[in-house]
Amino acid sequence: MPRSDSSAVLVIVSTLIMAMALRILPLPHGLFIYNPDWVLLFLIYWSMALPERVGVGSAWFVGLFTDTLTGRMLGQHALAYAVVGYFCVRLHRRLRLYPLPQQTLSALAFLLLSQLLIFWTQNIKGSNAIGATYWLPSLTGAILWPAVFLILRHVRRRFNII
Repeated sequence: MPRSDSSAVLVIVSTLIMAMALRILPLPHGLFIYNPDWVLLFLIYWSMALPERVGVGSAWFVGLFTDTLTGRMLGQHALAYAVVGYFCVRLHRRLRLYPLPQQTLSALAFLLLSQLLIFWTQNIKGSNAIGATYWLPSLTGAILWPAVFLILRHVRRRFNII
């Protein structure tokens, strides 16, 4: 029997809180540059799996919490997450049919789009150059996407969230 709406929301919110904890996890200096945007990875999954529950508005609110959590300018992550959330919801039927390697490429595109939007909002007034290491979290996130997908799908099935 499918879970009630309140318990499904509790599971989704719990996974997003866990993603925020992973986002601020203290890593050694050499590994910190590889830390992917866990929150966005989890949002991509939930907006693909349950677009009627996790959409643009949810992504925007989670982005505001992420801005607060990371100490960035308020609205940076909110904008990036809302744009990525829009594309995930808009394309969810197609994305769900893709095999996992093709979904990984889609996740990479979404992560790169998010980083591009965040870079753009950070540098509206001036033109700062970025190095190759700026894009490493997106690559790491794409590498981790199959594991994130399989774990969250297991959670969704375990708690019978539809």
